[in-house]
Amino acid sequence: MNTRETDFWNERSGPRIAPEHFNNIVATAADLAIILDITGKVRSVVVNPLNPTLGRLDHWANRDIREFLAEDSLSKLEAQLEAHKGGAADPVDAIEVNHFDNANWEFPIRYTLHRTGQEGVILMLGRDLRPVAELQHRLVKAQLALEKDYETHRDFETRYRVIMEAVRDPFALVDVNTGRIIDLNSAAAQVLGGNQDNLSGGAFTQEFEGRRRGEFIEALSNGASVSGAGPVSAETKRGGKSVVIHPTLFRAAGDRVLLCRIETAESAEFIAEDLALTLSGLYRDGADAMVFTDSHGQIRYANDAFLSLCDAGALSDVRGKSFGDFMARGSVDLKVLTDNAARTGKMRVYSTRLESTFGTQVSVEVSATHLAGSTSPGFAFVLRDTSRLEVVRESGGMPPVPGVSDEAMHNVMDLVGSAPLKDIVAATTDVVEKMCIETAVELTDNNRVAAAEMLGLSRQSLYVKLRKYGLLHKDGDS
Repeated sequence: MNTRETDFWNERSGPRIAPEHFNNIVATAADLAIILDITGKVRSVVVNPLNPTLGRLDHWANRDIREFLAEDSLSKLEAQLEAHKGGAADPVDAIEVNHFDNANWEFPIRYTLHRTGQEGVILMLGRDLRPVAELQHRLVKAQLALEKDYETHRDFETRYRVIMEAVRDPFALVDVNTGRIIDLNSAAAQVLGGNQDNLSGGAFTQEFEGRRRGEFIEALSNGASVSGAGPVSAETKRGGKSVVIHPTLFRAAGDRVLLCRIETAESAEFIAEDLALTLSGLYRDGADAMVFTDSHGQIRYANDAFLSLCDAGALSDVRGKSFGDFMARGSVDLKVLTDNAARTGKMRVYSTRLESTFGTQVSVEVSATHLAGSTSPGFAFVLRDTSRLEVVRESGGMPPVPGVSDEAMHNVMDLVGSAPLKDIVAATTDVVEKMCIETAVELTDNNRVAAAEMLGLSRQSLYVKLRKYGLLHKDGDS
């Protein structure tokens, strides 16, 4: 078959087509056919009946086609019209223009312009480009969606890498089907005795002594899926480290993957367990009394040292009682300890007297800690017997005023020779007395009744001394 246009018609006289058939041929050969004169006036317009989406365009007839062209398409049409005015031979290059109609309807058309044999008359055959434009639009949207997905993938990849390297625990991802390492962090590579590049993609089983691939992977899978199976113990081939593997099984893209957390003897959990055992031994066998209470001061736990200090026979004798019941000043001491510990987190040293179940009193120093981060908030108290220290102080073995600093003692000593001994002693007494009153007021959070009871003074005497030292209006108290 010869498709060259010069040989398409075998008759020398050219194609003889009846006018009514020619109109149908033109109408169906193109989506839009326009008879246009050389000035741009539309003589007639025919729309392909097989493409009804263009609608009826009969109102274009006898009007300038420029009225229905977008501004950016005018130059293309003018160039073609000028070429035909200059006698350019067919075929002329196709042009793509944008038509608009009814102000808000635009559609792109590709035209080829042909001479008709009549002077100044041009046949424009157009193809509707809306399907192509829609396909291009969908392609652009798909490309943008791919780029967005790629950026999201990169974002998650970056987060994954940062998290893997930031965690202290060794982690390795293992494919259940192949038994090979998909990925691991640097901590896991260090435990296994290699580097990440060499270990990634290798068989996970080969990194441990005396393990078969199928048996080992099955044990890890059972440990992750069977309730109560627990972790899997193993020994690394490089370095001979004893490790415990905690597996977690999940699916990714249909494939089963094991997330293996590898623990060594130096892992934080082992350290925490060892520390818990050590602290338990200190609580059980320690020389200092230890008491744990709830947030209201009710005793929950107490060690043997505290039971001995308060002459209690068993823990059941003190459990449930208020810790203030064993203080000489009762709820005043408890409130001072708990309020200061709750405000600052801990109270280092507080001197008071502990009263036993039989009424005897023992001098103690108490430190309090607020346990706010535990599941059951409360307080922890450590008590130390200081009755022996008081005996030493009374016998002259220690300075009578341990709370006065060396600098203050030197300042008092500098007064010797410049003032009588009676005045020096009176001034020193006033300084110590003022310090004790300020400390009591601060510990009781400016509660004058509690401060007076703590100092062993009447409320009236305390107010007299507060007025004497200018402390009556301290902290905004009127």
